[in-house]
Amino acid sequence: MGRVTERRKVIRIRDGAVSTRPDTLVAEEPLEIRLNGKPLAITMRTPGDDFALAAGFLVSEGVLASAPDLRNIVYCAGATADGSNTYNVVDVTTAPGAAVPDITLERNVYTTSSCGLCGKASLDAVRTTTRHPIADTPPLRVTPGLLSELPDRLRAAQRVFDRTGGLHAAALFDEHGELLDVREDVGRHNAVDKLVGRALQSGDLPLSRTVLMVSGRASFELAQKAVMAGIPVLAAVSAPSSLAVDLAAETGMTLVGFLRGSSMNVYAGEERIALRAAAVRA
Repeated sequence: MGRVTERRKVIRIRDGAVSTRPDTLVAEEPLEIRLNGKPLAITMRTPGDDFALAAGFLVSEGVLASAPDLRNIVYCAGATADGSNTYNVVDVTTAPGAAVPDITLERNVYTTSSCGLCGKASLDAVRTTTRHPIADTPPLRVTPGLLSELPDRLRAAQRVFDRTGGLHAAALFDEHGELLDVREDVGRHNAVDKLVGRALQSGDLPLSRTVLMVSGRASFELAQKAVMAGIPVLAAVSAPSSLAVDLAAETGMTLVGFLRGSSMNVYAGEERIALRAAAVRA
C-alpha cells in the first residue's frame, strides 16, 4: 500500500552553496472508485482513508446519504494483470434498495488532485440532488472572533504538511470552535471527501451543526460537497469562485473567504455571523 510520504534526493541551492539531501514529499497515487462492480471515477490522491474518500465522493454524487445506504467497501484483489492488489482500486457496494442515480452509473469520471469533479452540471443539479438540505434549526451562529481562530487550529492539526509542505487540509469544527476531525490530501476536494465519508460511516450525516474550514480557495466543487453533506458554514483562507458564491446563496449556506487573522469576507449567509449592527457598513 502506498505511503503518505516518500523520500527523494534533491539538489539544494542556498545562497550559491550547492548540496544534496533527502527531501520528504507527499505521495500521490491514483485511486479508482468502482460502484457495485462498475468503474466510476479515478482521482489522484494521497493514500490513506481511501474508504472514507470513496464514501465521501459518493455523498457528493448523490449516491449515498446515510450509513444504511452503504453495504461494503473493499480493495479489489487482482487489480493488475499479474493478480496483485495495488490498494489503488476500491469497490463500493450499496445496500439493497439504495437509490442510485442513473446519470452516475452511465458515465466514467476522471478527477484530478487540483480541480475536483470537472464538468459538474449546474446549481440546479446540486440543489435538487442533495438529500440533506441545509437546515440548522435553531440557526447556527458564529462570531468573527471564533472564525478568526480556525485557520491556526487547522494549521496546528496538519501533521503531514509539517514534513512536506505539499498538502491541502480540511477540518470540521463544531459551532463552539472545537475540532471534530481533520484530513489532509494532495487534492483539496479529496480532503473534504475524506471528512464527509468518515461522517457517513459514523452515522453523523447531515453535518448540520458544523463549520467546514479549508486551507485553500473555496471552489464550486468544495461548496457542492459542503451542501451535499448539509454543512451550513464553509470558510476558506483564500478566495471563493463566483459559482461557489452563487451556490451558497442558492442553498442558504454561509460562505466566508479570505479568512486571515481578524480579516474575512462574508459572501453569502451573513445571518449566521454574529455581527454588531453598528459595525456593518455598506
